[in-house]
Amino acid sequence: MTKQNKIPPIEAAHQFIKDHFFYCQGALLAGSVVRKEATETSDLDIVIFDKSVSSAYRESVVEYGWAIEVFVYNLTSYKEFFEIDYKRARPSLPRMIAEGRILKDEGVINLIKKEANALLQKGPEEWSEETIHTKRYFITDTLDDFIGSSSRAEDLFIANALFELVCEFVLRTNCHWLGHSKWLIRSLRNYDEVFANHFVESFELFYKTGSKEEVIQVVDEVLHPFGGRLFDGFSLGKS
Repeated sequence: MTKQNKIPPIEAAHQFIKDHFFYCQGALLAGSVVRKEATETSDLDIVIFDKSVSSAYRESVVEYGWAIEVFVYNLTSYKEFFEIDYKRARPSLPRMIAEGRILKDEGVINLIKKEANALLQKGPEEWSEETIHTKRYFITDTLDDFIGSSSRAEDLFIANALFELVCEFVLRTNCHWLGHSKWLIRSLRNYDEVFANHFVESFELFYKTGSKEEVIQVVDEVLHPFGGRLFDGFSLGKS
């Protein structure tokens, strides 16, 4: 696949629908192309609604010079994935549908988009005090490993784990959606860009120089409103 072989993304998406899902009831183009954030390695994310399919599935193909990720649902199966995304606090499908550009619609897309937007606006389920308590412990445990480690190789893996744990804690204790991979930092910036930049800078300093002080400080700042680090007295599963 080369850049020269690519046809324009909207044209490619319409052609894909015509060639493979001509009889579907609705289709959307989502992802970086729609957000005008496409790079050389971007693909086309296409969401299909087809009442003839018995169950949802995902497929990856290369056509028209594009890598294409297609997500296929019937007119009810998407609801199950909405619920899964809500429970894990990562609204991948609702986000794709909400932002998606309509390629085809036989009267079903507006209602599904309305459902997706309502879920996004609702936000994830609020964490319980017990969950916050448990998350504090595991962040503390990882932070202690980070502080005590004298192995550069182990430091890197511990720092990566700490980054994700603290991102999750900040977002979920503030009732914001999570994200995976690049969407995690995007979610953090969407919540608080100033904090996100400070948070990233503290880890960048560690990765570049090995200095841990900034990371330790920012983690303690995050935990402070909830009682700080937690070890003594923590119990899990005791009857």
